Amino acid sequence: MTQLLAEHPYSTSFDIDEAAISRVLSEATARGATFADLYFQHTVSNSVRLEDGIVNSASTSVSRGVGVRVVQADATGYAYSESLELDAMLSAARTAAAIASGGKSIEPQEIRVHDVADHYSVRRAWEDVAATEKLPLLQTVERIAKSLDPAVEKVSVGWSDSDERVLVATSDGAIYTDRRPMAIIRLSVTAEKNGERQSGMSSLARREALDWFDEERLKVMCQEAVDRTMILFEAGRPPAGEMPVVLAAGASGILLHEAIGHGLEADFNRKGISIYADLLNKEVAPEFVTVVDDGTVEHERGALNVDDEGNPTERTVLIDRGVLRSYMHDKISASHYGVKPTGSGRRQSFRHVPMPRMRCTFMEDGPHTYDEIIASVDHGIVAETFTNGQVQIGAGDFTFFVKNGWLIENGKVTSPIRNVNIIGNGPEALRNITMAANDTKLDLGGWTCGKEGQGVPVSQGIPSVLVKSLTVGGTDE
Repeated sequence: MTQLLAEHPYSTSFDIDEAAISRVLSEATARGATFADLYFQHTVSNSVRLEDGIVNSASTSVSRGVGVRVVQADATGYAYSESLELDAMLSAARTAAAIASGGKSIEPQEIRVHDVADHYSVRRAWEDVAATEKLPLLQTVERIAKSLDPAVEKVSVGWSDSDERVLVATSDGAIYTDRRPMAIIRLSVTAEKNGERQSGMSSLARREALDWFDEERLKVMCQEAVDRTMILFEAGRPPAGEMPVVLAAGASGILLHEAIGHGLEADFNRKGISIYADLLNKEVAPEFVTVVDDGTVEHERGALNVDDEGNPTERTVLIDRGVLRSYMHDKISASHYGVKPTGSGRRQSFRHVPMPRMRCTFMEDGPHTYDEIIASVDHGIVAETFTNGQVQIGAGDFTFFVKNGWLIENGKVTSPIRNVNIIGNGPEALRNITMAANDTKLDLGGWTCGKEGQGVPVSQGIPSVLVKSLTVGGTDE
């Protein structure tokens, strides 16, 4: 092993050296390539679930392998191996090269290990935390949740953590490494009143260590879950029809993510699928709307020190004061548009090819206040928490299910509502934002974004915003 990589801790995680990396990359590019890369990944994941005071499941899993990508012009070849033996990696490289089948080969490059940012260092790695240290945390959550209301009859607490190491080696001789901690705790409560049952959830997810999940944060999570559950006993459904909708700060970012964010991923625009494909440098929202996708937010679930292609992450301003300024780019789309990658190339694992994906997507503060927004609405709703939804990526048409919300009457929040569908079009809703408050926040729930069969961890957020008209599916009760 050469001295450069021998001193790196990842040399033992993957049992590889620079000679092996160079040989596999040479094999990958032997039939011609624009570029090629290797993505090594080693992940240890743990989970435990507590239900009614009993641990009903616990597991540990280890995933380790390498993905080989070869790009030649518009063709991409991809193969992976769960074995890091040299022969297995060479076989994967030949397969990827055959799929891409190019012309001129790339000369071997001198290997250079690059430093990367550090947005989520932790004092203690998850691999050093025993299961016996996690169980008291789950028991604390169960105790707190049950103590908040006598109607709470069932509590389920799920925990998962992972310690992931990645190494990206590129055909231009660069090596990038990252160590990615992740933890999430999910709480579900069920309450019963007068023969009726309701349920609610809350969660906390961060690239943090065990000590971040202290009792104060757990109390807030428990209170949120119980409050969301208990208010449902009082909630009805509003009349159906077109009306103003206030998207509450934080969790309403799911609508921004799904109905607008995916349309700003560069591959959908490069292929002409997205409605935003010909709108660069054009006005797509009111002047007070700025939308950002940021991979550098400290310890956020969607943060990355380096993306899965070896590109440094950054704060990417997508919409700047109402004008569309950028898409989210991986290497392929950046080359197509003649720009630099934005650090948005992501993949679920070494078994998957990277593509442009969101990281931490949010709208920045607006010039209004929440009270001003509510006072401006004669009749409408506040959409507070969401469960599932459907979005057509190209046109941006969406349907979202609102679990918790409120009715607005004569400029005041009045009665709670539940189980309401809101229907609209993302780009149209963006243009129809008439007010945005100065209360933006990222939601701490454990969001996972799905795209083309791949799931990656993300964060999302939004300030309280007023959309002047959406279709609300409700009934008089």
